[in-house]
Amino acid sequence: MKTIAAIFATATLAMPAFAGGMATPVTEPEVVAAEPVYAAPSSDWSGFYAGAQLGYGDVGSSTDTLDGYGELGGVHAGYRWDFGQFVAGAEVDWDKTNIDLGGTADTLDDVARLKLVGGADLGRALVYGSVGVAKANATVGGVGLSDTGYTLGAGVDYAITDRWTVGGEVMGHKFNDFDGTGVDLDATTVKAKVALRF
Repeated sequence: MKTIAAIFATATLAMPAFAGGMATPVTEPEVVAAEPVYAAPSSDWSGFYAGAQLGYGDVGSSTDTLDGYGELGGVHAGYRWDFGQFVAGAEVDWDKTNIDLGGTADTLDDVARLKLVGGADLGRALVYGSVGVAKANATVGGVGLSDTGYTLGAGVDYAITDRWTVGGEVMGHKFNDFDGTGVDLDATTVKAKVALRF
C-alpha cells in the first residue's frame, strides 16, 4: 500500500511537466546555393578584326600549261556590321603563295583580295558568302606578270571568346587573259583563319 501511494505521489508531482504535451520541433529553412552564372561570348559581330591564315591553293589554266598547287599563307583585316540576324562587312587579305605552275620555274607569287561579305548571325557562329576583286602576281618565263580578276567564296567563323575567332574559308578566283598572255587562269583556295576582334 505504501508502494502504491509512493508511485501515485510521484506521478502527481510529475504531471505539470507533461501538461504542455509534446512540443513540435521547429525546422530551419533549407539554404540553396545559387547557380553559377555562365557568360557566353558575345554574339555581336560588329567591329574591326584582323588576323592570319594558312591554306592550300590549286591553279588551273585554259591551256593546261600553267597548272599547279601548293601552300599559301597571309594576313587579313576587315570591318563588320551586325544587324541582328544578318551581318555585312568588307575585308582585305593578302596571301604569299608557294605554287609552281606547270612544273617549271613559273610560279604564282601572291594574291590580294578586296571582298564584300554578307552572312547569317547564328550566335557564336557566322556563316557567310563573299564577292570581290582579286589581284595576282606571277612569274612566267622569267617575266613578272600581274592581273586583276574576280573572286567568290564562302566560309564560317566561330567565336571562341569575346575577342578571338577561328574559321575556314573556300574561295574561287578567275583571271581572264592573264596580263595579255591569252591564257585564262582559275584558282581555288582553302584556308584556316584566326582573328582578333577589336
